[in-house]
Amino acid sequence: MTAILALEDGRVFHGEGFGASGTAAGEICFNTSMTGYQEILTDPSYRGQIVAMTYPEIGNYGVNFLDVESATPHIRGFVVEQLSPVISNWRAEGGLHEYLAQNGIPAIQSVDTRALTRHLRTRGAMRACLSTVITDPAEVVKLAQQAAYDGVDFVREVTPGKSFVWDKENQASREWVVRRAGIEGIETDEKGNVFEPLEPPVHTLAAIDFGMKKNILRLLRQHGFDVTVVPATTSAEEILALGTDGVFLSNGPGDPEALGYAHETVRRIVGKKPLFGICLGHQVLALALGGKTFKLKFGHRGANQPVKDLRTGKIAITSQNHGFAVDPDSLPPEVEVTHINLNDGTVAGLRHREHAAFSVQYHPEASPGPHDAGYFFGEFAKEVAAAKA
Repeated sequence: MTAILALEDGRVFHGEGFGASGTAAGEICFNTSMTGYQEILTDPSYRGQIVAMTYPEIGNYGVNFLDVESATPHIRGFVVEQLSPVISNWRAEGGLHEYLAQNGIPAIQSVDTRALTRHLRTRGAMRACLSTVITDPAEVVKLAQQAAYDGVDFVREVTPGKSFVWDKENQASREWVVRRAGIEGIETDEKGNVFEPLEPPVHTLAAIDFGMKKNILRLLRQHGFDVTVVPATTSAEEILALGTDGVFLSNGPGDPEALGYAHETVRRIVGKKPLFGICLGHQVLALALGGKTFKLKFGHRGANQPVKDLRTGKIAITSQNHGFAVDPDSLPPEVEVTHINLNDGTVAGLRHREHAAFSVQYHPEASPGPHDAGYFFGEFAKEVAAAKA
């Protein structure tokens, strides 16, 4: 089927539709990762967005139901240059086209994604509409101009309806590993996936779910946390009443300044429990501490973003997915900027000078990678242990 991708400024791309038949509108963004399209599709942080992949061929290893970051995809539309005609991976349980069709998500291929990316980098973030059923480009452009994104509280759409304990059966958090001979205690599932056994938890944690990726929960459990996940609208009093050893602030979609209720909750927790925030959680912590955020021209989305630790001088290659950033000049004196993005100098990490509260703008749990920043989960476990002692 033919398809049209139209931007709000009138730029139109024609291509071939796949996935579901239909029309979808939202903010369009590009991701520079070479792999990980399944994790991108199911990352709740992409709620309300159409995602374009810059890598030219997508779909070659299919999809499986072990690597998903949530139960269903959250993107509104998907844009690629070429959908791989062949699936080749022993873990695949289906193809990308079928997966998108089953979940009602329209997609388009045969698009010059290089031209699209250059356009977005030059003109900045904008709204778009993707349709496999409308043939009039002017009508698709109009739908793009009517789409809503900035200022919308998408967190309420992705946060759970009630609290729950993560991974009671100690199965979902096991680390996937390459099969190795002579290692005791290694478990496998019916597909042949190999897992490391889990150590018993040593700390308790309340995780505020703004749209959390499953791999964050997996890594928190692997680092000794027994995690209770709470909805984003949970009050500080309710969270503190759980009596956990620490509090985690998750990633999530949309504009952080639209989450006034979350700012107030975190403001009441700072100084009472150790805090660790990732991505949207980082921005919410900054706003709770008196800072401000602003919208980036085209955002940071990909698995190759360089970050510098200002305390050590070390550089890490990180996975990022955000369209907003913290204004360093708005932060009060008691908040220290600890990391910066080397591409544009924006704030990539901060820490409170007096209380156990820190955050990073990128994804240390990066699934499928890179893993340069994975040590943050261990750092948080140490801070929680110190606070308990």
